[in-house]
Amino acid sequence: MHTKTLVLTPWYFPHKVIRWEDAVTLSYLGKADVVVSYVDEIRSPSTTLRMPAVVRLRRKIARAKPGVRFSRLNVYVRDAFTCAYCQLKLPMSKLTYDHVLPRSRGGRTEWENIVTACAPCNARKANKTPDESGMWPNKRPHRPTSLPLMPPLIDPDTAPAEWRDFTAALPRIGVA
Repeated sequence: MHTKTLVLTPWYFPHKVIRWEDAVTLSYLGKADVVVSYVDEIRSPSTTLRMPAVVRLRRKIARAKPGVRFSRLNVYVRDAFTCAYCQLKLPMSKLTYDHVLPRSRGGRTEWENIVTACAPCNARKANKTPDESGMWPNKRPHRPTSLPLMPPLIDPDTAPAEWRDFTAALPRIGVA
């Protein structure tokens, strides 16, 4: 039994992945149309319907609040999935983030003190400042005002077959 549903924008662009229960609710409330269904059925005493695999929202998505929320994924996107020290571009599973000024020295977990790093560089820098380690990020970390539009990170190799028509053109960046 499949547990996830792909949500598309009104323009058929992948937006996010949600639980199938939430997809049924969106469909029932008239907020989304089922585009593709799984063969699995959902049964109640009075109704039987096929489980939604892909739904398309009927209205455009409300504009996001100004500013960019701090998260590990958003740091990776800001830094283009590239280590700030060796400039090696890696999949998300091979990356971590590094506090430029270590937390033990008073560094905070915020946009201006975090950079993307590969595991070897992060281990080599360890609990040292850039001056002590001789390692400086290639760009000063900053709070972005916006990020590029990113589709949900979906691994095409493990995605359900029902999603393939909608995810075939997605970039494979960040998936390993």
